[in-house]
Amino acid sequence: MLVGSYYEGMELHREDKIVYARFLVPHAVLSTARAGGGYREDLKVLLNHQACEPAGPGHAKAAKGYTDPGGYMRDVCAIHDLPGEESAGLSTAANMRLVQVEAETHKDLTVVAAVTGGVEGNAGRAGDPATGHEGKDGYEPIPRVGTDGVPVTPGHGTINTLLFSSLPLTKGALVRAVMMAAEAKTAGLQELNVNSRYSDGLATGTGTDQIGVAARFLADRAPLSSAGKHSKLGELIGVTVKRATKGVLIRQNGMTPDRQCSVKILMERFFVKDGYHRISGEELAVYASAFLPEDLRALFVSNRKPVFHDPVNAAATAALVHLRDEFAWGILPASVWPEVMSGHAAQLAAAVSGKYDRVPAYRERLKPFSVETDNRGFANLVSSAIAMGFAEKWELESKE
Repeated sequence: MLVGSYYEGMELHREDKIVYARFLVPHAVLSTARAGGGYREDLKVLLNHQACEPAGPGHAKAAKGYTDPGGYMRDVCAIHDLPGEESAGLSTAANMRLVQVEAETHKDLTVVAAVTGGVEGNAGRAGDPATGHEGKDGYEPIPRVGTDGVPVTPGHGTINTLLFSSLPLTKGALVRAVMMAAEAKTAGLQELNVNSRYSDGLATGTGTDQIGVAARFLADRAPLSSAGKHSKLGELIGVTVKRATKGVLIRQNGMTPDRQCSVKILMERFFVKDGYHRISGEELAVYASAFLPEDLRALFVSNRKPVFHDPVNAAATAALVHLRDEFAWGILPASVWPEVMSGHAAQLAAAVSGKYDRVPAYRERLKPFSVETDNRGFANLVSSAIAMGFAEKWELESKE
């Protein structure tokens, strides 16, 4: 199926398990493809292929993409009648039918981004601990055990980006375009509040992200030399890639802004389950309910969704989470943690109860929970604030 024709130089097609660009005129291509990757000037096709389902065990063809990337590429191209030796391809478990395509034009410059992706199982932050090393004898796993004692294994999830320019680029600008696309992807993840599954930070991508950038050759047009933020090319890359990244994560993972406005989403990176960061809404509610009187615990767990998705509660939690990050990054000194965190936790308690005149009292009561600065201490502070507000919401109203 033809998705679209762009700048009289490229056609974008989508079939059941593949998205591919067919070049109508020569393009310079820089890609991370395992087969046909690197810098190429002879390619006729740049493709993205779904090798397996995003959850459950992968099948033999997916494994072949790593053990025999050339053979895998020839197999894929043969199925779709594409020139195997003149194609470079990315592979993923993401659904090709969910591809998000975005295009922007300024004068004679058109930029097109086609992004597939899923992050729920493999989102990571730059600098997260690795799970393997390529030694001289091959790939060597690096055993890692989570704080709960369970071995950590990489999850499923990849963001693949195909990026196209209607104008030629210098080789340096091609590399810069890759940098700009990576920044745009990370900005999209930040705006959707996507958490790392391997650390307590926000995600900057996944462990298996790939990219291919293609720029049309034009004999009568000098190549663009910059793809940075001050150039229109850089701006269009940023706009299209960020928009496409957010769009595909809404489609693939259901990460709408409304869904991400959630106390559970904000807090899940501070909990470890099965070796990596994930906790269900019910599990978080049960954890927080431990700070409630026993007769209110079941009521709270049963009503967790309106509590966790209340935008005022989420906003107060977001403020606490961001402050916690500011402390972790060293921007705020540890010496002011107790007073800062108890004060903002009191705001969270008031958000839940609706009793903002109680903020001074909440702050005093929350001071004992504002001492520990590790993840468990922070989780206890937030949970106790939510529980305090929930309890007083009903306690005080019953006296009025």
